[in-house]
This record gives sequence, C-alpha cells and structure tokens, in this order.
Amino acid sequence: MIKMIIIERQEMMRSKLLSIILMILVCAFSLSCQGQKIWPTEGWKKSSPAAQGLDEKFLSDLDKKIANGDYGYIDGFIVIRNGYLVYEKFYRHDYVKINQGLDDSKWQYNYYNPDWHPFYKGTKLHTLQSVTKSVTSAAIGIAVGRKELPGVEVKIVDIFKDEEIENLDERKKRMSLEDVLTMRAGIDWNESIPYTDPNNTCIQLEASDDWFKFVINRPMEAEPGTVFEYNSGASMLLSAVIKESTGMHIDKYAEKYLFKPLGISRYYWKITPTGLPDTEGGLYLEPYDLAKIGYLYLNDGIWDGRPILPEGWVKATVTPHVVDIAPDNDDINTAYGYQWWLAPYDSQSKEYIYACSGYGGQYLLVATKYNLIAVINGWNIYEKPSISGRVFFDYVLKAIKNTGRD
Repeated sequence: MIKMIIIERQEMMRSKLLSIILMILVCAFSLSCQGQKIWPTEGWKKSSPAAQGLDEKFLSDLDKKIANGDYGYIDGFIVIRNGYLVYEKFYRHDYVKINQGLDDSKWQYNYYNPDWHPFYKGTKLHTLQSVTKSVTSAAIGIAVGRKELPGVEVKIVDIFKDEEIENLDERKKRMSLEDVLTMRAGIDWNESIPYTDPNNTCIQLEASDDWFKFVINRPMEAEPGTVFEYNSGASMLLSAVIKESTGMHIDKYAEKYLFKPLGISRYYWKITPTGLPDTEGGLYLEPYDLAKIGYLYLNDGIWDGRPILPEGWVKATVTPHVVDIAPDNDDINTAYGYQWWLAPYDSQSKEYIYACSGYGGQYLLVATKYNLIAVINGWNIYEKPSISGRVFFDYVLKAIKNTGRD
C-alpha cells in the first residue's frame, strides 16, 4: 500500500514537472514569436492601432480635418508601428478639374499637368519630389559599400576627371561627395525663392538641356563644407556619380540593389534630356513602398537578416552634419544629414526623427524611439492651407502618448 502511494506521488511529480516544462516551452515560444522581426517584403501585415499602442481617436481626428479640407489636398497617409500597418486613409481629388485654366502643357515638369502630378499617368505611383534625394542617398551608400565609390571623402572633380569642367577653381576642386550629400557644395545656387519664380535656379535646371553640365559648370560661391545652401542641383550630381562609378543609371542600380530586396516592384523615375534619371525630385513610389525605405533605416540598413546598406551608413546619414536650420513652416529648428532632414521630437529633445520631405507635401517620417513610420502624400501647390511634417507627426505622437505605452 505504502509502495503504491509512493509510486502515485512520483507519477504526480513527473506530471507536474512535465506540465511546468511544457509551460516554459510555450512561454519561450510565445516570447520568441512576439519578439520576431516582421519583414514586409511581400506586403505589410495589418494590426489595430490599439494593439500596437496607439489611440485611434487622434488619428481619426486628423482624418476628419483632412477630409474637411483643413490641410488642402492630401492624397493619403499611412502609419506603421512595430512593423504593422495600423492606419491608412486615402482621399480622392479631381486634379483634372483642379488644374483647369492653368498651364495645360504636357511637359513632365509642368506641375499642373495631371498626367504627371501628383500621380503618374493614372497609377497609384505618387510623385515624391525631394524625397527622391533621400532614396538617392541610399543608393550612394550601397555604391560605397560595394567599393564602387571609395568613400564620401572622394572629390567630385576626381570622379569626373575626364569631363571638361568650367569655372574650375581651387574651391571646386576641393568639393567632396560628403559636401554634396550635406548640401554644403558651395555652388552658386538660389532655391530659396518660390518655384513659380523663373529666377529660381532649380527651375532653370529643369528647363536646361543638360542637367549635369548646368550644375557642374556653375561658379562657386562658398568654400565647400562651410555653408548650408539647399541645392537640388547638387543632388542631381549624385545621378551622374552613380553612373560614372557603377556603369549603371541609378534607376536600374536602385532597382537591383535596393528596390528588389525590399520587394518594391513598381516605380517610375523621370529621365532628364541626356538620359540621367532625375535624382533631385523624379522618383514615384506607392506609399506602402516608400514606408519600406523608412523601415530599412529604422533597422539600421538591415532587411530580413541581410545588410542592404553598409555598416555605419545609416548612422552617418542621420548624424546632424548641419544644425539649427530654420524651417519654412515648423516651429522647431531642424538639422541635416546625408540628404535626410533631422527633426527633434520636441523643442527639448536631443533625439531626432529621420525625415524626408518633398515639394507639395511629401513626407516620410521615421521615429526610432517609438518604432514608428509614417508616410503622407499631398499636392499642395495651389496656395491652399497645407500640413507640415511637424503637425502630422504631432498627431501621431499624441496617439502614442495617450495610451501610456510609449
């Protein structure tokens, strides 16, 4: 009898031990699944805002204001947190009707041409304008990582040593790739006046027959690396840099080494008269794919275990090489890295949101602090009220903070 009781107790202990082991394994598996990185190569998985720590009320408030026209022509916005698509809204505007009575030329740089702006010929591909610069910076990083470029210290004139370059003074000889990436090229340029003004150097660039020569032959105005001057022409030089160093145009180069690994199959890239893709503002992507670029930077250039950008490139890109830049429509001064804007989380913060910004209201915001990405597309070129990246992000920030799960 005593022996049977002992055996029964031993069996109970074994059973309990097995149960505990099973629970441990289940918990370990569960935690592993929760911590597993989600990769949207085949598309974004969806989740509710609440499940990812956002109060939907604040996003809905923004949606109502956009739908009411408070921020002009917004075509859509998406919010991604923890790798999940948590909010998406799109708005229809009749740009054919909106543009009636305006310039009806079919030229691809006529911003009132509904075949070209804001969507590419009836597709879902949206113009990114100067967000193109940030994507171009990624391609430069890839070329550096592949040793096709020696590094950001290389002098621009050394890359184009076979070109006959005008106004070639000692300052132009000292201009480095990093100077171009950080908008400190020193080239004589005036892009601070409205784009409707024919004296805007960028508008003159877009009307020229050879964009590369238009930029590289301009006289110098400052010592390279010393003065920040927003210069779309300098960004255009990067298209020629990629072609000269890799033998490929940047559209095909990015397709092979950037877009394809991320699962981006649909894009359009404007081509300039000499065949160079427009790296100052010519790229079109769908918002879900633009968000993938943000996710790549959120993950330090790694995609599904594979390094797409070389080690250290994201850090170098989002290092504030230029600080205290007075913004056009925000209250907080910004900084600049390698063709990316850097915006403090608030006026007291020393941490930065990584930001891409484009004409008409194109924004890609990457908030590593909150594991969050947001994309907004619009076409506010008609003297309508518009939304700034700061206002947009503040709505998203409120949605996080009011859940107490930041």
